[in-house]
Amino acid sequence: MIVLDGSSLTIDQLLAIADDHETVALADAARDRVRASRAVVDRRAQSDTPAYGINTGFGSFADVRIPPDALEALQLNLLRSHAAGLGDPLPARTVRATMALRANVLAKGFSGIRAETLDALIALLNERVHPRVPSRGSVGASGDLAPLAHLALVLIGEGEVLDDGDDDDERKARKARKDNLDSLRALRPLRSISGAAALAHAGLKPITLGAKEGLALINGTQPSTAVLALALAAAEHVSRAADIAAALSIDALRGSIHPFEARIHQARPFRGQLRSAANIEALMRGSGINHSHEHCGKIQDAYSLRCAAQVHGAVRDALRFIRETVDIEANSATDNPMVFADSGDIVSGGNFHGAPIAIAADLLAAAIVPLATMSERRTDRLVDPTLSGLPAFLTRHGGLRSGYMLAQVTAAAVASELKSLAHPAGVDTIPTSANKEDHVSMSMTAALKAQCAVGRAREVIAIEILCACQAIDLLAPLTTSPPLKKVHDLVRSRVPMLEHDRAPAPDIVEITNLIATRALENACGALVK
Repeated sequence: MIVLDGSSLTIDQLLAIADDHETVALADAARDRVRASRAVVDRRAQSDTPAYGINTGFGSFADVRIPPDALEALQLNLLRSHAAGLGDPLPARTVRATMALRANVLAKGFSGIRAETLDALIALLNERVHPRVPSRGSVGASGDLAPLAHLALVLIGEGEVLDDGDDDDERKARKARKDNLDSLRALRPLRSISGAAALAHAGLKPITLGAKEGLALINGTQPSTAVLALALAAAEHVSRAADIAAALSIDALRGSIHPFEARIHQARPFRGQLRSAANIEALMRGSGINHSHEHCGKIQDAYSLRCAAQVHGAVRDALRFIRETVDIEANSATDNPMVFADSGDIVSGGNFHGAPIAIAADLLAAAIVPLATMSERRTDRLVDPTLSGLPAFLTRHGGLRSGYMLAQVTAAAVASELKSLAHPAGVDTIPTSANKEDHVSMSMTAALKAQCAVGRAREVIAIEILCACQAIDLLAPLTTSPPLKKVHDLVRSRVPMLEHDRAPAPDIVEITNLIATRALENACGALVK
């Protein structure tokens, strides 16, 4: 069980909630803070002093006073009117991460929500009731209003809930096979049922909103933060897979291990560069292939081989900044107005603005591109006999057979698509809410784009691994290093050597799955970090 206290939720815990259905509870101290801030809201709701969203309208209606007997209707209308999202729904794991993040933020005690309402949100999570949240409709201004409104509607017995069709036995079986559940679910349409029916099936009852509670449920960046957090975790796996792919390719292309000597990288001590260099050097150490050309007379390798640590390392350093941003946002109050129980003040501000998430997400989409473009260049060298010294397109019967000709073309196509995805979403802004919200972040757009970019980069790396393993087979009886042999053996347990032409697409998917489930890096033991 993970206890939410508003200040210590980690990305690893978020992944456990999203993917392993770890249960969640509210810390006692957090409950006390929530109740204290709620008392402030209750007093203000009955007073004549205006407080945004408590006894006033929202957005450009902030100057409209709402009488005490209409405060509940005000919050109900807020959720209904703001549920304007469109597009494919967010996957259940993303919705779970969103609910956990929102509950953690509310646990900080700055929102004025009732403890009972927060308990109801946590109950949805623990009972695996996953609201259907459309992916489009947020500009990341007053937070992700539309997505969170769709989520919150289920608490009051409205809206829709995802029905992914998986029972517990099926889910456990897929996990045991280490299947990428998100990829498999993407192959079939998501079904949904009504929020009221889902609550009844789970044994839960709809809540009645009090003053400010609708606003407390939808004011924040949690959907875009959830998308970014999950994309970041995937990108970290891809960055480690890129080091493995580079080591395989450099060995198969009979490149030098010397560019990865520690003394070179200690002279330019970027943390990511040092780590990638250490990974590649450790993976290649002991290779019979490498030993066979130790005195071949070649002076230098191409950049896609020799500079792998520098490029991969720069990506790692960017990912570290993004992780820091997500860690902070996951444990930050993003409400408006903020309720300060110690002083009794209710103060309007702008913590809901998604700029930190938008900038971090745009950085992720851009940073992941060099991993893919460098990988594609190594793949191209592997299939080009003038550069590799291997059979053309890695087949012994070129002409009659095409080998991996089109696998490289696919890598080039996807790498090119990644360059388009790298264009930042956060540089755009468009006024909303009658110009009250005159600068918006586009954090949700940026996060969704980053998520897509990470998936595409994973595919490019998978193609490189596919080709590198074939190249190593073609170099037999020379053998690769012991750790790379474990990687090669793992790949061969899913993808046989290419003796006769067959469709490469299923093989690429298999290797993509090995990356997504961390099986590839686990095959290296503790060498790759």
